[in-house]
Amino acid sequence: MTPDPDVSVLMLSWNTEALTLACLGALEADETRYGREILVLDNASDDTSVQAIGKRFPHLSLRVAATNLGYAAGNDRLAGAARGRYLCLLGSDTEVQPGAVDALVDFLDKAPQYAAAAPRLVAPDGSLQRACMRWPTLTVALVYDMWWSRWPLLRRIDDNYHCRDFDHLHDADVLQPPGTCLLVRREVWEQLNGMDERMWLFFNDVDLCRRMADCGEKVRYLATPEVMHHAGASTRTFRGMAPRWAKDRIAYYSKHYGRLGRWIVRGMIRLRAMQEWWVLGRRHGNPQHRRDARADLKRVVRQALS
Repeated sequence: MTPDPDVSVLMLSWNTEALTLACLGALEADETRYGREILVLDNASDDTSVQAIGKRFPHLSLRVAATNLGYAAGNDRLAGAARGRYLCLLGSDTEVQPGAVDALVDFLDKAPQYAAAAPRLVAPDGSLQRACMRWPTLTVALVYDMWWSRWPLLRRIDDNYHCRDFDHLHDADVLQPPGTCLLVRREVWEQLNGMDERMWLFFNDVDLCRRMADCGEKVRYLATPEVMHHAGASTRTFRGMAPRWAKDRIAYYSKHYGRLGRWIVRGMIRLRAMQEWWVLGRRHGNPQHRRDARADLKRVVRQALS
């Protein structure tokens, strides 16, 4: 009987054939010291991802969803089939550098007081991605992505939210590393019942880390292990990204801040739309282009608030 692996890598793919193949290729090239299984779920891609993965990596565990389950439900499904003592959430737009996942396992094996660990993320050109953040609070909701966030006093709120005081060059306890690459203890994942599927694509990793913190668990950022990240590439082709992000943001704030959080975020979405409406009027001299752009904006807001 095959022993259970130490690490179960969970990866979702949706219309990212080239990225997915590169991600899997990097995993295969990484000579691990631990037992590892790689579980892949294709979220009903329209391209030839399924055939390409099956042809190049026939030995991998590939599941194909009939419809796009989203990020949270997709990872929950893979986690349910995983056998490892650690679950490694990994975006299809990443390429792990040699030894990166092993370094995360080494750390968690030696530090039982931590529930999860995340590596340094770098862009394809090698530049550092400052990806760790703090909690999106009600104060953040009143400032985020608004023109008044440039005011010196309010800029501090935005800077604090984006951890601009953290250089990401040394190890540190963090609140919210991205789910792009996150190693989580399986028992913690199961204790929390995985991801909250009400946050379909966005904010589910934030919510997961928030619930870990609420249980007294800690998350560590490790600056030495590296994972290359094509930032945004896995969602760039998703046409409904803007309203989906807004809906998931509302779901997060509703869960953690109740009716007040929901009311504030919905109100800020409307204010942001009014700001953009004015900008579009100045940006487009052609009346037809202006009307088309504003019609698209109305559609996005309507979908976000529906």
